[in-house]
Amino acid sequence: MSEKNKNDLASLLEERSLLKQDVYKRTCEAYNEFKAIIEKKIETLREQIPNERVRLKYDSNGDFETHAYIGSDVLVFHMHTNVFSFPKEHGVWKNSYVEEDADRAYCGVINIYNFLADSFLHNRLNDAGYMIGRVYINKDGHFMVEGKGQLGFLFKDFKGSTFDEASMHKVLEVAMKHAIEFDLHSPPYEKVQFVDVMQIKTLSSAQEMKTGKRLGFRFKSELE
Repeated sequence: MSEKNKNDLASLLEERSLLKQDVYKRTCEAYNEFKAIIEKKIETLREQIPNERVRLKYDSNGDFETHAYIGSDVLVFHMHTNVFSFPKEHGVWKNSYVEEDADRAYCGVINIYNFLADSFLHNRLNDAGYMIGRVYINKDGHFMVEGKGQLGFLFKDFKGSTFDEASMHKVLEVAMKHAIEFDLHSPPYEKVQFVDVMQIKTLSSAQEMKTGKRLGFRFKSELE
């Protein structure tokens, strides 16, 4: 390997490593602030809804996973520990903000999942959940969201949006609203008409028959 190639490799390794560390640090800081806002939101809702029949609970499962129980749902916020870029065909590369500096396309990710609360509370390991959104955060603290419903179009201004306190509140509220309005549907009869003996014997304790909000149905994007 020539001296020039050695220098190019060393420069690339240093630049990319430092960039990813900067993105990771920024994402960690944002996630920790986001966790505090989620916890505070649950407390506020509990004050607004003193009815104990409405489930409102906050759990932190380690450094990178947070659970927000809202009624019959639980939202799981999970920060991925890796840093990602986007496929070359992704629309982000046509954004002038990224065209000016390709390093802005490197992002940390906070995934938002929606499960039935009972799936977690009763340890129903076979139950299905859905990713309803993912928050991308870059080295400058700018963010955008890909997701379902309003999460899929409200937070697209990568250049003009920073993941600050106001944005965190908005993303959280939209995610909660989506989960509450995303109702549990009974699966098609044909999907559940056959049950084995083991499932019946363990049904009361382990809930082996799979349950999910849209079991038997898939989003259009999942069919393509």
